[in-house]
Amino acid sequence: MINIEQLHPQFITDEKGQRKSVVLPITDFQELIHDLEDLVVVAERREEPTTSHADFIKELRDSGHL
Repeated sequence: MINIEQLHPQFITDEKGQRKSVVLPITDFQELIHDLEDLVVVAERREEPTTSHADFIKELRDSGHL
C-alpha cells in the first residue's frame, strides 16, 4: 500500500492559489488505483459469512488442495 507522505504531489492552482488538480508519477497513481480497487472488493464482500482459519485448512485438506 502506498504511503501518502511519500507521494510528493505537485498541485495545479488557479489564479487565486486554490488547489484545483494534482500531478503524481504514473506508478504512484496506478498503485493508488489498485489500492482503491482492493477496497471496493472488501466493501462488496463485507456481509459475506466468514470461515475460521481451522475450518478453511480442513476444507483445503478435505478437497485435496493441501
